[in-house]
Amino acid sequence: MGDHAHGPAKGLSRWLFTTNHKDIGTMYLWFSFAMFILGGSFAMIIRAELFQPGMQLVEPGFFNQMTTLHGLVMVFGAIMPSFVGLANWMIPMMIGAPDMALPRMNNWSFWILPPAFLMLASTLFMEGGAPGFGWTFYAPLSTTYAPPSVTFFIFAIHILGLSSIMGSINIIATVMNMRAPGMSYMKMPLFVWTWLITAFLLVAVMPVLAGAVTMMLMDIHFGTSFFSAAGGGDPVLFQHIFWFFGHPEVYIIILPAFGVVSQIIPAFSRKPLFGYDSMVYATAAIAFLSFIVWAHHMYTVGMPIAGELFFMYATMLIAVPTGVKVFNWVTTMWRGSLSFETPMLFCVGFLILFTIGGFTGLMLSIAPADFQYHDSYFVVAHFHYVMVAGAVFSMSAAVYYWLPKWCGRMYNETMGKTHFWISFIGFNITFFPQHFVGLAGMPRRIPDYALQFADFNMMSSIGAFIYGASQILFLYNVVATIVSGKPVSDDKVWDGAEGLEWTVPTPAPYHTFEVPPKIDPAHAHT
Repeated sequence: MGDHAHGPAKGLSRWLFTTNHKDIGTMYLWFSFAMFILGGSFAMIIRAELFQPGMQLVEPGFFNQMTTLHGLVMVFGAIMPSFVGLANWMIPMMIGAPDMALPRMNNWSFWILPPAFLMLASTLFMEGGAPGFGWTFYAPLSTTYAPPSVTFFIFAIHILGLSSIMGSINIIATVMNMRAPGMSYMKMPLFVWTWLITAFLLVAVMPVLAGAVTMMLMDIHFGTSFFSAAGGGDPVLFQHIFWFFGHPEVYIIILPAFGVVSQIIPAFSRKPLFGYDSMVYATAAIAFLSFIVWAHHMYTVGMPIAGELFFMYATMLIAVPTGVKVFNWVTTMWRGSLSFETPMLFCVGFLILFTIGGFTGLMLSIAPADFQYHDSYFVVAHFHYVMVAGAVFSMSAAVYYWLPKWCGRMYNETMGKTHFWISFIGFNITFFPQHFVGLAGMPRRIPDYALQFADFNMMSSIGAFIYGASQILFLYNVVATIVSGKPVSDDKVWDGAEGLEWTVPTPAPYHTFEVPPKIDPAHAHT
């Protein structure tokens, strides 16, 4: 670092040693997009194989490696780092802080990610190939029967968990200690609130995941029997530990998405967010409830009926605060002066599709019904309506919304809307038919299937290729904007497709928060 004596660092060292929250946020966002493309290419292999019944392109073992890596790369490499990048960029600016509280740790928490994912991806080239035990890596499949590369997988999980914990501590320290004077907690933008709550969730559950993979490591290399019934252990114990991390994890992924949508909908409705306080409490309620519902992923392991009943009712309860949020977003739009630029399109798409995902989740929460749905494609459909339509759509909205602020240039609105419609249509063609094949009995994570599922699978695959192609359009639009987009002025970020410039409306609760300008008495007369 000594660069600062001779002006700002140049070239590679600027990015390697930066402590600037905007640079770090930018690196997170580009890294996560690279992982999104990698994880998406794994999904393309999966869908290409399932285009027809029978084995076409890959061996069943390699197919399993693809399903495993697709899930891991998308969850830990694409979605989570993208929202951390958003947090790095926006939170200091939203609360009036000069930077993150712990800038050096911020740098480190990013730079340990690329080596971790390089190591995870490199398992594809190791003896025995990448792990093929699914992204949930259930024991004993991941301990007794795993390829040698599982050790590298465990190390990679540890590193990305460390990154998440450091990033979260940083966000908590920043929000709690660095708000501008006058910005009380209940005046913070909702994106800041959702991330503060998410950060506490991460700090609570990441060590649980670390514990699970450490016990795996012990079972594999050190002769313990945590998950081996032969040595007095219990394979179901692994599922309890994994899902105690895994269920809060899905809310860690979706809560920042809620924050994004809560910033964008008021802006394009030209009115403050309806029910700010209830949104904060609903977010906190969701976070609390996420800890007491983990075993709804495990109805079929032979739980006592009382346990099934508890987890069923607790899970159904999450629909209440989530419903509060959806109604508040709709009410914000109600009788607003709406305009449907690209960020708003993605938010409305989010609203419709995430709600469908919520309803199928409610179906899955019902214990006796879940015995039919469990491990079928219905679960895949539900999960992607929440993850893709929830996290990825809101992330796309966030990029379109804030890109002019980040680089001072306006993206191509027509291309943005085209990206939205191709994504929206491709997504639904991909995942809606999976509800049907799932209810008809098609199991998930299989490389081949019975003939009666052929038509819907072909539809799914075509939709997946359409959806994948739309992301290339997105990449082109973002790069073209940064390189040669039309410059925007400070007060007029949005230049709509009709050529009408309009000042970005200030959504609540910003309007309650003003720092009076400092006036030097000596120059008061000027």
